[in-house]
Amino acid sequence: MSDAKIISIAREDLISFGDVPDATNALLQRGVLAYRKDPEAAEVLFQEALALDPAQLPVYYCLYKIYAYRGLIDNALAVAKAGLKEAARQAGWSDDFRRWERGAVSSGGPERFALYTLKALAFIHLRRGETSAAQACLDKLAELAPDSEVDFTVVAALAEKVAGGA
Repeated sequence: MSDAKIISIAREDLISFGDVPDATNALLQRGVLAYRKDPEAAEVLFQEALALDPAQLPVYYCLYKIYAYRGLIDNALAVAKAGLKEAARQAGWSDDFRRWERGAVSSGGPERFALYTLKALAFIHLRRGETSAAQACLDKLAELAPDSEVDFTVVAALAEKVAGGA
């Protein structure tokens, strides 16, 4: 598929990444299209998007997801931590999630991204065998978002199963 065709498809927003600049959106769309056939090319596109504008939270999501899918757990951890730090900065929160308070949580923007990334970090820590780090993430999620749309029950059940088998 030619670059012109990919860019044309990207303008149709195969995936809605929200309010991101056009150049970043084009790179993300191209990365999504490339992922199935060429994960390394997708990674390059996502890295390019991150270098272009490190404040765009969806880029972190794309990177930590493809790293986790590919079993590159150390990379997934590093990118998820960086994304969490950027989301916390944008939300005006501490970069230490253990200091976050329930009253500061809203249902959108960087706050929501931070909670979803905390859920991802719990999963990544479990994959690395770091059950106490995973549990710290899950405990904070239970405190901050017990009834929200950040459904972390599957990760919590996995953590429970891992802890029971340990």
